[in-house]
Amino acid sequence: MKIAVIGGGSTYTPELIEGFARRATVLPLDELVLHDTDAERLRVVAGLAGRILARHGWPGRLVTSTTLAAAVDGAAAVLIQLRVGGQRTRLLDETLPGKFGLLGQETTGPGGFAKALRTVPVVLDIAAEVRRRAAPGAWIVDFTNPVGIVTRALLDAGHRAVGLCNVAIGFQRRLATRLDIDAGRVRLDHAGLNHLSWIRRVLVDGTDRLPEMLAADEVVAELAAATEIPAELMRLLGAIPSYYLHYFYCTDRAVAGQRTGTHRAEQVLAIERELLAMYADPALDRKPELLEQRGGAYYSEAAAALVTSLLTGDGGHHYVDVRNNGTIAGLPDDAVVEVPALVDLAGPHPVEVPPLAPDLLALVQAVTGYEVLTIDAARTGDRAIALRALLANPLVRQWDLAVPMLDELLAANREHLPRFLAPTG
Repeated sequence: MKIAVIGGGSTYTPELIEGFARRATVLPLDELVLHDTDAERLRVVAGLAGRILARHGWPGRLVTSTTLAAAVDGAAAVLIQLRVGGQRTRLLDETLPGKFGLLGQETTGPGGFAKALRTVPVVLDIAAEVRRRAAPGAWIVDFTNPVGIVTRALLDAGHRAVGLCNVAIGFQRRLATRLDIDAGRVRLDHAGLNHLSWIRRVLVDGTDRLPEMLAADEVVAELAAATEIPAELMRLLGAIPSYYLHYFYCTDRAVAGQRTGTHRAEQVLAIERELLAMYADPALDRKPELLEQRGGAYYSEAAAALVTSLLTGDGGHHYVDVRNNGTIAGLPDDAVVEVPALVDLAGPHPVEVPPLAPDLLALVQAVTGYEVLTIDAARTGDRAIALRALLANPLVRQWDLAVPMLDELLAANREHLPRFLAPTG
């Protein structure tokens, strides 16, 4: 059994390697391939990966490749974790919208839109190579943001794909710790879109513990600090919104904070430089604690567990991005939603979730429409469709801002948006 990781030079990779190493007895891999277009970075990250695997006594073969075809050839699963343009383009996503008084963020709002335009065509090209060369029935697991949009683009193109985000598992672990119980006993009613979801029940052995948690001042204060969502708002909703919803609920405050604070991309650049220096140390054989500051907490656990379920059919419980197909009432069947699911060899089987409240559903419906237009714009390079996508985005909406911002966004990303430079007509 072979698994390929596209974007294997990512500083996240040691997280993933730890996950696979711990699952050697239940996921018998013969070969794990790390692929990246940056050969030197790949060499450094793979060096640490090899030492981690050796420490665990992992019996498989670790391979590196800068050639996509060789990397995915015969693979049973292909994990995609890449960033087109690197942290430089992320900094653009976080700063350019601010010129227009709008939110700058890498996965939502106009910044997330720019990232989707860059990313969707690249991922679709990778997926086409997977279709040509991977094992029959191979799975594509996408961890590349914006996960919901990228996963929908893959599914729309007919690929066998599922999206993965660490938001839900992060909450599951945090809430289990707060309740002082094993995380395996906690099931979340987590529903919505990727980076636009709410936890409406925290089920422990079938009993909802969320009401008592929201009633406890200490607990709700901790959740408010983690999500940047006001405690009063959580109590009003009777739910825990994801961190990314503070950009919608507290937009002006978030934009003001970006004007005066440092940008996450700058922090990540500094962390990545330090991490890569640490990875190059031949004595290091485990992921450093600094990696936790990079983000992606529990990625290793979530990704390795999901791949295990897809390839062994163990029926594990996961939080994934999949076709709606009636799971969330009021959304089209072809929407991609983030919900709990049981996963076996046939793929994810979403768990039934209660309908969203009208205000939650309205926001999800609006963002779903934006996602459809964004994928269309990314695939075609059609400026008119791109403009309509920005107008549909709840964090943009305004015509007098959308037109000049799109012009600047396309100009700043010229090297990564060849479709928008091609002749039309």
